[in-house]
Amino acid sequence: MNIFRLTGDLSHLAAIIILLLKIWKSRSCAGISGKSQVLFALVFTTRYLDLLTSFISLYNTTMKIIYIGCAYATVYLIYMKFKATYDGNHDTFRVEFLVVPVGGLSFLVNHDFSPLEILWTFSIYLESVAILPQLFMISKTGEAETITTHYLFFLGLYRALYLINWIWRFYFEGFFDMIAIVAGVVQTILYCDFFYLYVTKVLKGKKLSLPA
Repeated sequence: MNIFRLTGDLSHLAAIIILLLKIWKSRSCAGISGKSQVLFALVFTTRYLDLLTSFISLYNTTMKIIYIGCAYATVYLIYMKFKATYDGNHDTFRVEFLVVPVGGLSFLVNHDFSPLEILWTFSIYLESVAILPQLFMISKTGEAETITTHYLFFLGLYRALYLINWIWRFYFEGFFDMIAIVAGVVQTILYCDFFYLYVTKVLKGKKLSLPA
């Protein structure tokens, strides 16, 4: 494992912990898209089904279990425990416009036409766009809490570091996965405008505001 993948994993973990702590400490999920969190839970569920069929390493297994557990814990907090604080009126992105095309694409473009491989491919494609409901929600409300922007920053950083990881592996290991790379590029591009606002506003102590 190279340093870029490790720091990418840690950035991903940091994003998840930041979000969970934000919800738990504030006893509120205001400003958080439940739809994005459901999509992420679906991503981890379909990607890590290999937990039932293979063992790679203790680190690999532990991280997979943490991702799945935290994803469903977040969904539970939003839709059950703190349901009264969930802003469903602004979380209106039509997720079927993401899930259906992604599902179709995973059947057409994959490494191997087998159930586990198709589901893995589906998870890669879906993860690249799963943040769209959250970004759409921020655009509708016109602003985001600072802690929410920290969550988004670390989530985007994880994806950017994984892109560097793929480049590293290509040059030093001869490993190349076009599906993962293209999906990673798409996901990173979605974060570009947010990264700019994060650096120019949030890091300077200003609240992130967007035109509604």
